[in-house]
Amino acid sequence: MVIISFRTTREYSLLYPEAEKAHLSWFENASEADWASFHDVKKTFNSVDAVGNDRYVFNVKGNKYRLVALILFPIRTMYILFLGTHDAYNKIDASKIKFKR
Repeated sequence: MVIISFRTTREYSLLYPEAEKAHLSWFENASEADWASFHDVKKTFNSVDAVGNDRYVFNVKGNKYRLVALILFPIRTMYILFLGTHDAYNKIDASKIKFKR
């Protein structure tokens, strides 16, 4: 998968260095994947949830952090929309969050 934007992951890791290894591991696994459907994503990340509007929520580091991605399966591309603590995630609507350039 092509993942846009790694910069978001890098910046978040600077704020929460204890999450860096987990985020980089997620990024490596996702970038090596060739998902054609949500079913394929579930094979790689069993705890992923579909929240609507092509958005998917991943638990990172034992569910301490959440990552929301927009996945466009036909073009094998995903956009990281949100990285945050579980508490910060509870304050957003993951199905409506937009990609910020």
